[in-house]
Amino acid sequence: MTQTSHDRLLIIDFGSQVTQLIARRLRELNVYCEIHPYQNVTIDFVRDMAPKAVIFSGGPDSVTREGSPRAPEGIFELGVPILGICYGQQVMMHQLGGKVESGHGTAEFGRAFVTPENSLDILDGWFADGDEQVWMSHGDHVSEIAPGFEVYGTSPNAPYAITADTKRHFYAVQFHPEVHHTPKGAKLYENFVKLAGFSGDWTMGAYRQEMIEDIRAQVGDKKVICALSGGVDSSVTGILLHEAIGDQLTCVFVDHGLLRKDEAKEVVAMFRDNYNLNLIHADESDLFLGELEGVSDPETKRKIIGKLFIDVFQKYADQIEGAEFLAQGTLYPDVIESVSFSGGPSVTIKSHHNVGGLPEKMGLKLVEPLRGLFKDEVRVLGRELGLPASFIGRHPFPGPGLAIRCPGEITRDKLDILREADAVYIDQIRKHGLYDEIWQAFAAILPMRTVGVMGDGRTYDYAVGLRAVTSVDGMTADYYPFSHEFLGETMTRIINEVKGVNRVFYDVTSKPPGTIELE
Repeated sequence: MTQTSHDRLLIIDFGSQVTQLIARRLRELNVYCEIHPYQNVTIDFVRDMAPKAVIFSGGPDSVTREGSPRAPEGIFELGVPILGICYGQQVMMHQLGGKVESGHGTAEFGRAFVTPENSLDILDGWFADGDEQVWMSHGDHVSEIAPGFEVYGTSPNAPYAITADTKRHFYAVQFHPEVHHTPKGAKLYENFVKLAGFSGDWTMGAYRQEMIEDIRAQVGDKKVICALSGGVDSSVTGILLHEAIGDQLTCVFVDHGLLRKDEAKEVVAMFRDNYNLNLIHADESDLFLGELEGVSDPETKRKIIGKLFIDVFQKYADQIEGAEFLAQGTLYPDVIESVSFSGGPSVTIKSHHNVGGLPEKMGLKLVEPLRGLFKDEVRVLGRELGLPASFIGRHPFPGPGLAIRCPGEITRDKLDILREADAVYIDQIRKHGLYDEIWQAFAAILPMRTVGVMGDGRTYDYAVGLRAVTSVDGMTADYYPFSHEFLGETMTRIINEVKGVNRVFYDVTSKPPGTIELE
């Protein structure tokens, strides 16, 4: 989506896994930005876009390697403020006459502290209490700054941690201000967009209206089917489309047999009771569970489920005369974890069933109005659209459903056990008033059986793992610090109320190194 009515900021993506977090920080400031991979950005592209400022992202490459990514020639002559981050700093120094070197013991990974050298406009609000904590992730280092630049901050292994050419409004930092481990990073971005002259005119209300216009322009008088799961993403997608095109939309809710307890009833009731839209409840559980029988590899599970979703939607699309589009609730984190961004150099983490386009044989074109949003932004849009608070506040639920919370082979018995255990766990969280403090919580049935003693008898039953994390955007996460009393009470309820479970674990892994889901 190209915005023509807003001040725009261009982010040139050099392949960092956290480039989208830069956009997230800017949106918090009501600044519209577009991310484009470096290989697609020519100087003519930049001139046509006419951004008020440019940011160079980090990246995994080395500017010392022949053929490594570069900013387009001529971008430094456009007269707009530029901020370089990590690899982006090194690109600026290299292309403007400085020097970057590898090794020599100056790599930094993780928490570091920057000491100020001079005052600088984009650092307004920094260093009031001494050195500032930042997050470093670099192997190469700037060994000589480019002409016109001065040093404004240093760290133990980065003598040029903050540099700037204030006359040309070029700024460069070796750390990552976009991540939460740089506590005052948001303030740096706020100062940068302020000096660039942004008015902060991009809001979720504006996004709503612009997406409605875009949907109408894309769809015309054709019909759309929407993949409705009942989660926040697909619900917001469905209601936004309904507002844009009305009866041209048909929502298809697929019960793939991998839903939580009573979920199908709740979703169908919510949409039929609250919205006058076309809804098909497709019970395809036998199809999905049949195809998944005997499958244990997580990537194979995801691919099977993704293929079957396409087959099912094709089946119902064929029954709807004039259906030419399929709508999905794809988000930014789905995209960055599934494929290298627009062909960029970032690393694939895992497949997502709803990302990567559609087979030509399907004959449907994609409508993805949330593809540029993070989860918390989708919730804001949901409130803007008037969705019930109970649905806006729901924890994320993956498209493959309980399939990826059942590591190893999937069986109906294991799914039934998992549903009951998950229902008890979520009930406990709600009873203790913790649901809204947690980003996502769920139970998983582990691929192991353990010996236990219950009623003076030997048991050999399944172990259940509990997961609960806190997060802002799903890109990073930490485990929720339940009390031992809560965990003990929850364990007792699960084992007493769910037949087939005799052991309960709590997962304290953060993301990274883990992912939020088990598979």
